[in-house]
Amino acid sequence: MRIAFFGDVMGKSGRQAVQEHLPGLIASLGLDFVAINAENAAGGFGITERTANEMFDAGADALTLGNHAWDQSEALTFIEREPRLLRPSNYPPGTAPGRGAGVFPARNGAMVFVMNVMGRLFMDPLDDPFVSVEKEISAAPLGEVCDAALVDFHGEATSEKNAMGYFCDGRASLVVGTHTHIPTADHRVLPQGTAYITDLGMTGDYDSIIGMDREEPMRRFTTRMRSGRFSPAEGEGTLCGVVIETYDRTGLSKSIHPVRIGGILHQAEPAL
Repeated sequence: MRIAFFGDVMGKSGRQAVQEHLPGLIASLGLDFVAINAENAAGGFGITERTANEMFDAGADALTLGNHAWDQSEALTFIEREPRLLRPSNYPPGTAPGRGAGVFPARNGAMVFVMNVMGRLFMDPLDDPFVSVEKEISAAPLGEVCDAALVDFHGEATSEKNAMGYFCDGRASLVVGTHTHIPTADHRVLPQGTAYITDLGMTGDYDSIIGMDREEPMRRFTTRMRSGRFSPAEGEGTLCGVVIETYDRTGLSKSIHPVRIGGILHQAEPAL
């Protein structure tokens, strides 16, 4: 099976990159399933029903969120109606609407488990992400309940992301880090067959400061003064993420490939 996971969609530029490049990529690579982290899709802060539907219409099969999950108030009710939209699973029980994991059909008829979890180092204080992941992947074992399993670890610290990769090794098809908006170069298949990357990067305009127009963050860095709100950069975006190939029998990964299409980054498209 061929599965893609794309990193944090940032504002209009990121959504346009998804709309422009994803349908063709699904066709050219024969992608069976696509997941996208979309927590910055609505003006850089959160998600709305309209912005989510733009990505579903382009070919996304599941969307994950993160620390900006509730920046748009309508997400609090939309997530209850949309099972393909996942928020971090490690909110304390009873404190957040929606769900943190689900099993979804792929284009080839297989079933794909997807979960979203948030780190605790330098992030909002949520429950233990390792306990949450253990609970969810134990309830949907790879090769039994699902044919592939994807974990989006939304976190700041590379060490915590590394730890989650090895924690899931042999029990998930893919563990991706999101949140820092810069693609890392450490994509690999771990010893027991789980594909891993520390951060997928951002789907958005890289002529920016992690997706934001440069002026306001630069002013704050250099003067420690605020003069306005952050606003997403609106240049050409890069569709950024990875594609994996899994073994049909085990659901574990045999390869992982970076994807960078459009915009100013060095381009990378898998030759599968």
